[in-house]
Amino acid sequence: MSAEPSTAPAVAASAWAPLRIAAFRSLWLALLASNIGTWMQTVGAQWLLVEESGSDTLVAVVQTASTLPILLLALPSGALADTFDRRRLLLGVQVFLVGVGLVLTVLTVAQRMPPTLLLTLTFVLGAGQALTGPAWMAVIPELVPRAQLASASALGAISMNLARAVGPAVAGVLIARTGVGVVFGLNTLSFLIFALVLWRWRRPATDGGTAPERFTAAVRSGGRYVRHSPVVRRILLRAALFLVPGSALWALLPLVATRRLGLGSGGYGILLGAVGVGAVGGALLLPRLRARWSLNRLLVVAGAGFAAVLAVLALSRSEAVVVAVLLPAGVAWVMVLSSVNAAMQLFLPGWVRARGLAVYQMVFAGAQAGGALAWGALSDMSGLVAAHLTAAALMLAGAVTLRWWPMRDISGLNREPAVFWPEPHLELEPDGQDGPVLVTASYPVSPEREAAFIEAMEAVRRTRLQTGAARWGLFRDGEQPHRFVEAYLVPSWDEHLRQHTGRLTGADRAVEERARALADGPPQVSHLLSAR
Repeated sequence: MSAEPSTAPAVAASAWAPLRIAAFRSLWLALLASNIGTWMQTVGAQWLLVEESGSDTLVAVVQTASTLPILLLALPSGALADTFDRRRLLLGVQVFLVGVGLVLTVLTVAQRMPPTLLLTLTFVLGAGQALTGPAWMAVIPELVPRAQLASASALGAISMNLARAVGPAVAGVLIARTGVGVVFGLNTLSFLIFALVLWRWRRPATDGGTAPERFTAAVRSGGRYVRHSPVVRRILLRAALFLVPGSALWALLPLVATRRLGLGSGGYGILLGAVGVGAVGGALLLPRLRARWSLNRLLVVAGAGFAAVLAVLALSRSEAVVVAVLLPAGVAWVMVLSSVNAAMQLFLPGWVRARGLAVYQMVFAGAQAGGALAWGALSDMSGLVAAHLTAAALMLAGAVTLRWWPMRDISGLNREPAVFWPEPHLELEPDGQDGPVLVTASYPVSPEREAAFIEAMEAVRRTRLQTGAARWGLFRDGEQPHRFVEAYLVPSWDEHLRQHTGRLTGADRAVEERARALADGPPQVSHLLSAR
């Protein structure tokens, strides 16, 4: 499958449209409460470390501790979300997070919370978030029509960034008046609210005709799909090129507030709130921008704008100026991340959606965790000015690379499941776990069509590898030179049957039909079973 660079602007639905759906609305509100609690937790943890340590690196590591579990656990979490009931998985994780939050709250109130334990429990909370993210993002297409996925993604950005506006401001006031323990307690309450809403939600029954994939096979097939999908890899690249330098803003903002501007916890909350307000405005503005600009132009403008913000943070000592530039920073942040997230949601087929989104989360978390650690260490060594200017230069360089590595247009691709292979009928019926299985397809091709056929089969190769094949090859028959044989190896019979019954999409069908149209007749297909 090939995809051309995105050039035409798309007409987007209203950002509020998915909220008319009751199930999405209630879960979105519950997630908003959870996001507010998470930002309050982050501010509380960072403020405890600002007071108890003088290390820039240790303060920045709070973000690393909360995002590193996503890097480690996201793909297994995606496999779980694609294999088991997503509602039950989400509900169980929230109950677990309530227990961890209670421990964190009690120990903080009792003043028995050293930095090492705080970072450890922050890591455990991050593990819960790692299990939540892929399942929640994979549920969204079940709740809203495909035409509203971009709007639902924008609403997710509004939720996150409204939380970023409200959570830090509320946390700053509460820390100043009541202490960090109350902040941690409210975060625990937010997990409980999300759990109650999930318990009340009744997810529609899904087709139980196909047995779930085995966990290890699901992890492998998810990784294989991402590895062999150029569109997904390009989306992940664009996200990483923005997030690595962009993480400098979040990692170093506590130090800008305390050292550069001399602000307390309330002032730090105002700075974070400014970014959040800008992000909410950006999410509301995004449908209009999508209608006017191509996706690539939008990403260039957002990247250049964010680079300018980082440069101002490096040089300004005015609280008013910093607050003013943090507003467009929020706009740029949500423009980029909402756009790439929506592209992932629209492109990924249902059978691998949670796993693909889990890899996106891994890139998101890895870029922020590694970036935060790097910017904190650079600030320790060279100062805040050098760290911010370096991040600004990298952000601008990333925006420039859109000239060579643009986002690809996926608007015309059919991503709905397509069952078009005939069901295999064998004299020797294998067990589902038998394998590997070698599938061959023989095509007679006229000499004048051979070059075009070979080129078309390159796209077929990608669909085979994305949907289950471990190896693929195209061969010319030595005895019959105008006969081509496609051969691909699938790890198990069960994996091959899944190719027949749900992994292929309408776009895959179009790719295969283009190749078959160049042959002189239908292929002769054989299934070769391992003799061992």
